[in-house]
Amino acid sequence: MTSLDDLLVPPGSKVRLADRDPETTLHYADKREAKAATAQDAAEIDRLQDILYAEGRRALLVILQGTDTAGKDGTIRDVFNRTGPIGIRVMPFRAPSEEDLAHDFLWRVHRSVPSRGTIGIFNRSHYEDVLVVKVRELVPADEIERRYEQINAFEKMLVETGTTILKFMLHISKGEQKKRLQARLDDPRKHWKFRAGDLDDRARWDDFQAAYETMLSRCSTEWAPWRIVPADRKWVRSAAIASIVRRTLEDMEPRYPVPDWKPEDFKIV
Repeated sequence: MTSLDDLLVPPGSKVRLADRDPETTLHYADKREAKAATAQDAAEIDRLQDILYAEGRRALLVILQGTDTAGKDGTIRDVFNRTGPIGIRVMPFRAPSEEDLAHDFLWRVHRSVPSRGTIGIFNRSHYEDVLVVKVRELVPADEIERRYEQINAFEKMLVETGTTILKFMLHISKGEQKKRLQARLDDPRKHWKFRAGDLDDRARWDDFQAAYETMLSRCSTEWAPWRIVPADRKWVRSAAIASIVRRTLEDMEPRYPVPDWKPEDFKIV
């Protein structure tokens, strides 16, 4: 049985996504148990985030990467819907603007990292610049090669200055993606989610899988390791990520600040 610890990509290891089962249920008995666990963890994430915000010294960055329909939006809803809006920020990374392209590829990313006391969530991220950009050959191959270490150095700097980083690759099968894309075509309420470009990327499935494998192998570090989360079952995906986020916040042990005054010295009239 696969455990949450098994989701980690050991730094320096070579990744083969074919060796990772996107349908596994991990240690969850069924959907009901997983959803109950997610709800409990989400409530605790909300409580811990409140303390992190009050403490105001550190931040948590959650990075969600995955192919189209992997469930990035659903994960955010399931895991962070209970979290107070003041201390959390979701940043969806779409195609770079003209201004973004006039700078280095990490410029827009650095501007979006969470401030101290907050949780930041990247819906896609700087890793698009070694995934989509690589598969579509938008920049020279030697520039892509340099970006892996540039990303590692960037993330190390964030960690050394007080940001804990969690990176989740939402791993779905090609068959499951087909079902989800078809659901978007069949349901008028989901038409807005469908893009013709999704089919172009699907036609390059093998190229994207190879790009992910390289990215996971090159950019899983001691300070910011990757986790490959089985995502064919949405309830497993959300339960696993909620558990890991909660455990990470617990390990951070945020503390409410101690005031330099005594409550008994004041009287409200």
